[in-house]
Amino acid sequence: MENKPVRITSIEAAPLVGDTPKGGWDAEIKPEDSIHALIAVYTDAGITGHGSVYTDGRLVQAGLRVLEPLFRDENALEPQRVSEKLHQNTFWMGRGGTLTHVISGIDIALWDILGKATGLPVGQLLGGRYRTRVQPYCSLLMAHPAEMHDEVARYRARGFRAFKIGWGPFGRRDDAKLDEAIVRAARQAAGEENRLFVDAGASDAHWPQGLKWAMRTAEMLKAYDVGWFEEPLRPDAIDDFCHLRRVSPVPIAGGEVLTRRQSFLPWLSRGAFDIVQPDVTKVGGISEQRRIAWMADDFGVRYVGHGWNTAVGLAADLQLATALPNVDLVEFIGGSAYLDGITEAPFVLDAEGYLAIPDAPGLGVRLDRAKLARYTPDPSVLFRA
Repeated sequence: MENKPVRITSIEAAPLVGDTPKGGWDAEIKPEDSIHALIAVYTDAGITGHGSVYTDGRLVQAGLRVLEPLFRDENALEPQRVSEKLHQNTFWMGRGGTLTHVISGIDIALWDILGKATGLPVGQLLGGRYRTRVQPYCSLLMAHPAEMHDEVARYRARGFRAFKIGWGPFGRRDDAKLDEAIVRAARQAAGEENRLFVDAGASDAHWPQGLKWAMRTAEMLKAYDVGWFEEPLRPDAIDDFCHLRRVSPVPIAGGEVLTRRQSFLPWLSRGAFDIVQPDVTKVGGISEQRRIAWMADDFGVRYVGHGWNTAVGLAADLQLATALPNVDLVEFIGGSAYLDGITEAPFVLDAEGYLAIPDAPGLGVRLDRAKLARYTPDPSVLFRA
């Protein structure tokens, strides 16, 4: 069999705009804001790979111009080597920032190309398939109790059996009774038999709460059988995270704002998390996410991916979920057009509330040009021959 390189000829980015879902942030994003982008990696073999980046599309386009001399003519069949080359040669231009996010999308697309070139799903290329399906948890913004109950009930009726509620008024009103009422409403709507997780969203601007609030809230969450307490503290408060994990009756989760594997090491080695949640669309891509997940496993820390933001990000998380031994969940943002409305075949839950992990070559999803025309100024940049 001939081992012929497949050369990268160009990489293009398409910002996603027009239906950006709310984030629950203090300075709320608007539907017309771009915080996600898709990229296409083109090759001289006619194979195109797609990736997803968690940042403003304008930053992605600028980042690609900076990276272009490094990726031009590189072998697209060597995703880990090429991505590491990009990381190693740009750390002084913003390691962990825009360029790292952009490299994440490139890396995802390169794995997509390698799968298409070999006829194998990415999960198998990553070492094997431990499972053929995985449970998605429906990620929903918190709301006041009556609305929260109705929202969880709506997605339960759609077949979800695991839910995460986050951000919104929780912890931001200095009202412990309101916080508990929201969680109580969500648990009642979810049912005692289903899984419920809580995300404080303390990476929001000027998060007002501290360690003692987190400790009291963790005790409250225990009564509602909450599976984990996510982002309960500001994302740089590693000492407080370590203490909270030691005393909390519920597992502590976090890590979505960290980038590159090196930044995760002190959090894992010091015991800050029960569950680590790197985001494949900004942490460095599939190559980096896999290394973080295996490192977490060595420390006895559960891994749950955070690439929920687009259908391509979810596809990457699904491939990682099949290739790692102890993954039982992926995040699925409820009601996002960028997840439900940009592929030829949308994701469908089975009768038990699970998602099948695609076994087609590459990531196993196909973007739909006509659908994308609603959400990006020029979808043709993602489909050029």
